[in-house]
Amino acid sequence: MWTLLKSLLLKWGALRVLWNAFGSLAFLLPIAFLLKMFGLPILMALAVLALPVFLVLAVIGLPIILVLVVGGGLLAVVFAALTFGMVVLKLLLPFILLYWVVKLMWRWVFGRGGDRSGPISSEPKPDTGS
Repeated sequence: MWTLLKSLLLKWGALRVLWNAFGSLAFLLPIAFLLKMFGLPILMALAVLALPVFLVLAVIGLPIILVLVVGGGLLAVVFAALTFGMVVLKLLLPFILLYWVVKLMWRWVFGRGGDRSGPISSEPKPDTGS
């Protein structure tokens, strides 16, 4: 009986340690969700862009290590461009939206709308005598 209680307590303690270990990793869940939401589409785009390059290099008959090096380099360049583009978009998007809102408000307040021809004159145009 004593060994049964001892083994149950030991098992309960081990489960509690595991539970605490996994619970301490809970702060990584939002990062995992973001990576799943944005990382998978980026990886799919990279795969779609890199697959034709890999096939062309393989058809040409280049050694597989060269194909992998060139393909990996191109993949890195495309991923860097996507990353840089996302950073620029995150930085510029508030300014672009602010400009757009100010422009729309300006047109709404001053009533120009889409008309860019200027004020309408009631005077007739002069005759050039052609």
